[in-house]
Amino acid sequence: MKNIPPSQLTILFPDTGVSASVVPSVLTKLRQRREDAAVSAGLPDWPANKRGLPNGALRSALFGISPKERRTYIIERHVAAIEGIQVFISRGPSLMQHHLDVWEQCLKLAKDQGTGRRIEFTAYAFLKSIGRNVGKSDSIWLKNCLYDLSACVVRLSDGHYTYFGPLIQGGSRDEITGRHVIEINPKIALLYGVGQWTQLDYAQRQQLRRHPLAQWLHAFYSTHASPYRYKVETIRTLCGADSAGELKKFRQLLRRALTHLGEATGWHWEIDSNDCVTIEKFSA
Repeated sequence: MKNIPPSQLTILFPDTGVSASVVPSVLTKLRQRREDAAVSAGLPDWPANKRGLPNGALRSALFGISPKERRTYIIERHVAAIEGIQVFISRGPSLMQHHLDVWEQCLKLAKDQGTGRRIEFTAYAFLKSIGRNVGKSDSIWLKNCLYDLSACVVRLSDGHYTYFGPLIQGGSRDEITGRHVIEINPKIALLYGVGQWTQLDYAQRQQLRRHPLAQWLHAFYSTHASPYRYKVETIRTLCGADSAGELKKFRQLLRRALTHLGEATGWHWEIDSNDCVTIEKFSA
């Protein structure tokens, strides 16, 4: 037998006469078992003051900010995202930051009640949980958000796995009691691998609720332990802002949003002489 480096373990296979070509199939089966186990386990746990979301949804324009796109129906569009992430909307409406408010609460309920199972809630309780008013117009608003999330069919790849399907599988609503039942596809758990998801600070996001660009920036930079420098123009593309407008006007909007972000988080920000946004994370 050849000498084997001490750091390398010897893996012995019985001499069954089976070709080495079967080894890839063994690895495939092992990988499949691990995937099945991850799906069965459901979403990972996170604290009550956080919201767990796949990085691909936050490092892209999947949940954008442009009022012009708000009611646009899309057929097969590539969504801007950072390198290593691929996002497409195959069919459905454009999604905004208020859709993310609703989706993150749906995912929290899926964590607590289980993916692939009946997730039940009243419109009143749901609206209260995301800091909204609970009147008739707000119930209609919630209903339309849930419709949009179930109608939007996405392909979201984080470089390890690709999820394709609606963000909410569908559901039902009791028009008398206001009780909703929805389902989240269990396979979305595959986007929650190690280092592939982020816990958003819920209170900070709530402070930014009326400022969509600040919300997007908060979600985006929350996925970075040590934020990179990004060009202002790159930020404009990634957040789904109107690319036809003047960059100067977007820069003004960005400065206001960064000010709100800093007030909510204590992060220090700057737009440097190279027109790059720099973020330093520390408490004020």
